[in-house]
Amino acid sequence: MSKVRVPRRRISYRDHGVVIEIAPDYQQLAEQADATIRRILADYPRAARLYERIVRDPRASACWDLSNYMAVYKLNYNDHGPVHARVATAAAMQMMQLLVRHEVPMDVVTSGAGELDDAFLVVMAAEMLHDIGNMVHRVGHIEYGVFLAAQLLSRWLPEIYPDPEQEQLIVGFILSCIASHDGSPPPLTVEASVVAIADGTDMTKGRGRAAFDLGKVDIHSVSALAVDAVEIRDGGDLPIEIAVYLSNSAGIFQVQEILARKVVVTPLKDRVRIVVCARPETPLVDQRIIQKVVFENGRFQVAQD
Repeated sequence: MSKVRVPRRRISYRDHGVVIEIAPDYQQLAEQADATIRRILADYPRAARLYERIVRDPRASACWDLSNYMAVYKLNYNDHGPVHARVATAAAMQMMQLLVRHEVPMDVVTSGAGELDDAFLVVMAAEMLHDIGNMVHRVGHIEYGVFLAAQLLSRWLPEIYPDPEQEQLIVGFILSCIASHDGSPPPLTVEASVVAIADGTDMTKGRGRAAFDLGKVDIHSVSALAVDAVEIRDGGDLPIEIAVYLSNSAGIFQVQEILARKVVVTPLKDRVRIVVCARPETPLVDQRIIQKVVFENGRFQVAQD
């Protein structure tokens, strides 16, 4: 049970007969993400062991809870706590699976620092911890996060890596991912690229990564509420395709400003495609500006199909 209380309320946006509600609780979403993470990590014992250690550590929970207090309650931002950590990590694990399927080499393996299990461990740990610096302040949260994560990792990793040299190498990879998860500085490794892009995929209704004032109607709030769902799938000719489904054309702002911005600065920029679609079952109360666009080769273009 968390000692930190984050006051929440159900919020409804109403305009011209359209009602969009933001749920105060995302527990079901967190549970689904947790199940996805555990299913994928079942093939990677070291990564699975560390995941179990992280989610059971009260210090990690304290970091997530206080980060949420600062972001949600003090700044009126969207979720930056344990739910976001799990949702983004589930997305990252799905992306890693697709990259492995397409035989994309991991830097942890290429460098000699570890095996595929260790590459999954690096991505999982970095994604779970990437936002904990918000417990100090939103400004500088990346730098704070690197410092705080290093402290936590020093508690967990020695029991997984008895070789101190390999332990330090793994720490370096994880901290590199956290340091570049916002795309500035740009990620240098495949693992860091996955962490940055997966972070940007957590943008479903009310959870857009572009922070917005809950009492203000502007492009940030409208676009954040316009993303219905995000799906990560095999792109066929590319390892990863990210499908973003919108209820309103304004959602393209979230995709452009958050997700696409991260993709283009990573080593995976030529291996990821973003497909943005307006849901056909959505009532046409919004005058469609776009029906379907594709982000590939560094730019958006209207889909021909």
